[in-house]
Amino acid sequence: MTEQQPPHPATALDDVVHQRVRLGILTVLSETPECRFATLRDELGLTDGNLNRHLRILEQAGLLQVTKGYEGRRPCTWLRLTRQGRTALRAEVAALEQLVDRIRAATDQPDPGS
Repeated sequence: MTEQQPPHPATALDDVVHQRVRLGILTVLSETPECRFATLRDELGLTDGNLNRHLRILEQAGLLQVTKGYEGRRPCTWLRLTRQGRTALRAEVAALEQLVDRIRAATDQPDPGS
């Protein structure tokens, strides 16, 4: 009986989380209890439409909560990670760390062609 190899760490990457902008959104939101839409947009250098599209995907996945209201008379949108969002981000970082470890281990080996 042969021992089955564990799956490659790349298979643990989450398609919803791994996309560059969405990973940035989750990372920024992990650094604060709550963030205004405009702050997040400016921090990541996105347009309103682009940010909105990614926020919808993350919200539908249950990874963030969107709250709309007013600051004085101005409409404002606040964003926060859900518990599920924090868990997904931690899992993504763990998968990336495993990939980095594999790459480092492979590059530490002597080149067989040398």
